[in-house]
Order: sequence, then C-alpha cells, then structure tokens
Amino acid sequence: MEKKISKKTLNKSFRNWYYGHLTCFSQEHMQTFGYLCAMLPIIEELYKTKEEQKKAMQTYTAFFNTEPQVGSVVVGITASLEEAKANGADDINAETINGLRAGLMGPLAGIGDSLVVGTLIPILLGIAMGLSTGGSPIGAIFYIIVWNLLITWGMRFLYFKGYELGGKAIDFLVGERATAIRESIVMLGTIVIGAVAGTWINIRTGFTMTAEGADKPFLVLQDTLNGVFPNILSAVFVIFCWYLLTKKNMSPIYVMLLLVVIAFVGVLIGFFDTGLTY
Repeated sequence: MEKKISKKTLNKSFRNWYYGHLTCFSQEHMQTFGYLCAMLPIIEELYKTKEEQKKAMQTYTAFFNTEPQVGSVVVGITASLEEAKANGADDINAETINGLRAGLMGPLAGIGDSLVVGTLIPILLGIAMGLSTGGSPIGAIFYIIVWNLLITWGMRFLYFKGYELGGKAIDFLVGERATAIRESIVMLGTIVIGAVAGTWINIRTGFTMTAEGADKPFLVLQDTLNGVFPNILSAVFVIFCWYLLTKKNMSPIYVMLLLVVIAFVGVLIGFFDTGLTY
C-alpha cells in the first residue's frame, strides 16, 4: 500500500517550521533543529518503527541555514522526497535529500534576503512610518497585521507548493529562470532602498558666512548645495555608509557609532543644522 502524508500532518509540519525554524538556534547549528522539528511529524507518519524513524531523522541532522520565509519551500520539497523514499523510490535516498538541501540553501537565502529583507520590509516600514506621523499608532498596527498576514500566507503557499512539485521545483529554484528572478529582485530591492533613503534621510548644514557689518549672510551653504544637487549631503552619507559596509566590511554597529560621532562634532561646530530651537 502506497504511503501518503495526510493534510493534517503536513499542516503540523508547516506549523513547526513557521513557529520553530529558529529553535535552539546557535552559530554551530543555525536552523538545523528547527528543520528537525518540522520533519518529525512527517517521519512519524511515514515510518512505523522507532528504528526506521531514527534512521530517517538522521538525514536532517546536517547543518541547515537559509532565509526562513522563502526557505519554507525546502521543507515542503524534502517532505515530498521523504514520502517518495518511504515508498521505495530507487533514485531518492538520504544523500539525495541532503544534497538538495545543501544546494538550495544559498540560492534561496539570496532570493529571500533580497525579496523579504531588502524589499518587502522596507516597503512596509516606509508605509508604516508615513502612517505614524504625529505619533499615531496606526503605523505600528498596520505593520504588525500586514506583515503577519503576508508572511503566513507566503510561507504556507511555498511549503505546499514545494510538497506538490517535489524534485521538479529544483529546476525552477536554481535554474536560469531563478537567476533572472533573483537579479530582478535585487534590482527592485536596490530601487526601494534608494527611495526609502531619499524619503526619510534629510541631512542639512547650517553653515553660513556673513561679511563684517552685514545683516544677512553672503553664503548659505545649504542653499548653494541645493542649487547644485538637492539633498546632496543625504546622498553623500548614504554612499559613505554603503562604502564602509561593503568595501571596508565594517560592522553596522561601528558605522552607527561613527555616524553618532560625526553628528556630534558637526552640531558642536555648527556645521549641521538640527532644526531644533531652544
């Protein structure tokens, strides 16, 4: 009799991944134990004896780490492959499943980080910050509700689509089409980050020069800079941070501390305009 994973078990497996993909997270294991938790209901249904279950679970003790939302598809794919393996498929074994997991970790991490972290989150936060103008709580409520709805639906869709496609999903995920999708997402994420930076970063200088005895300054540096390139200081600081993070491999913490020092010194000497009155 052919073994078939029930919908109830698939739902339980998905919930285990959804809530527990960072279970017992450490630098040594990352998402390994979360993966084990997600596969446990699958293994328990497909294999009846403890020895069979123990042997099957050994497959999922290998290191695993990817972007957890998009990574749901890997759990679905391996659930399908484990089902085929339990039914005696000759071309599917533990090495095949582990090789697939290892091969998909990197590409899916790139897609997930670009799509979720680099695009979706900045868009939602940008909308939420706009709704929070004046201290309104609507922005926070919007972000919490929309984020959870999108991620829950997206992760569930990817999990069950991975289970449905099984090994066929590999061609789509790591083939030429996947490369084109990944590059498009990276480009879209870059555009979104640029738009967010242009909207929310506003660095101004208060530097002026006034001739002796004159009532008005003959040089207002901010007006001069705006005549050449509006918001040029904001653009310079964004590019400066990008340079430190990507070219100098500086930690984000150190970059933020450096910006605090620059801001403190700049305000102290009167170069930066805080826009505050006392």
